Amino acid sequence: MKRWLAGLAAVALLSLQGCASVKSADARDPWESMNRSVYNFNDAVDTVAIKPAAQIYVNVVPSFVRTGLHNVVRNLGDVWSMANSAMQLKGQHAAESFMRVTVNTVFGLGGLLDIATEMRLERHKEDFGQTLGHWGVKPGPYVVLPILGPSTLRDGLTLPVDYQGDATRQFSDQATRNSLTAVRIVDVRASLLKTVDTVKEASLDPYSFVRDAYLQKRENDVHDGNPPSSFDYSDVDAQ
Repeated sequence: MKRWLAGLAAVALLSLQGCASVKSADARDPWESMNRSVYNFNDAVDTVAIKPAAQIYVNVVPSFVRTGLHNVVRNLGDVWSMANSAMQLKGQHAAESFMRVTVNTVFGLGGLLDIATEMRLERHKEDFGQTLGHWGVKPGPYVVLPILGPSTLRDGLTLPVDYQGDATRQFSDQATRNSLTAVRIVDVRASLLKTVDTVKEASLDPYSFVRDAYLQKRENDVHDGNPPSSFDYSDVDAQ
C-alpha cells in the first residue's frame, strides 16, 4: 500500500513540474488551480472512505486498544526519526530517539506502552524532508498530493526515501506491513476528526487555511520550533 501511495505521489509531482504555473494570490502556491482540484478530490475520498473508517475505529475499538496501536506506530516512526536526527548531526535528539525505541520496545511490550514518555524522554519527529531543509534545501512550491494531502515539492520528492526508511518495511510479512500502514492512516485521521470538522465549519476558505497552517508548521518542524525571526511565510524562496 505504501509503495503504491509513494509511486502515486511521485507521478503527481512529476506531472506538476511539467505544468505551466498559473496565476495565484499566493506566491508559494503557483499551482493553486491544480492543487485545489486535488484537494477537492482528497476531500471527496475522505468523506466517503477515510473519515467513516476513522469514525468506526473510534466507536468500535476500545480506547486502550487504540492507545496501544497508536504507541506501536509511533515507536516504529521513532526509528526513522533517529536516523534523520543523526543525519542532521543532532546528537542529543538522536540519542533520545534511540533510548525511546529501546525502552518502549524492550519494556513497553514492543511499543504498546509508551514508557519513554513517562520517563520524560522527548519525542523528536523527523523525516528526510526536514533533513534536507535543515541543510538548506528550500521547500519549493506548495503541492497537494492525491490521498497524501499537503506537501511541498521538496518534501514530496523525499517520499520514496521516507518509504525506504520506514521501519515497517523490516517486517517480512506483506499482510503485517499493510496492516500497520492502514492502522497508521486511520489513527492519524481519527486524531483529526474534530479538527477537520472545525476547520471546514469555521473557515471561509478551508483550502487556504490548510495550506497556510501546513507551511507554517513545516517551517517550524525544520527549525525545531524556532524559525528565523526574519522568515517570511509569504515568500516561496524563504528558508
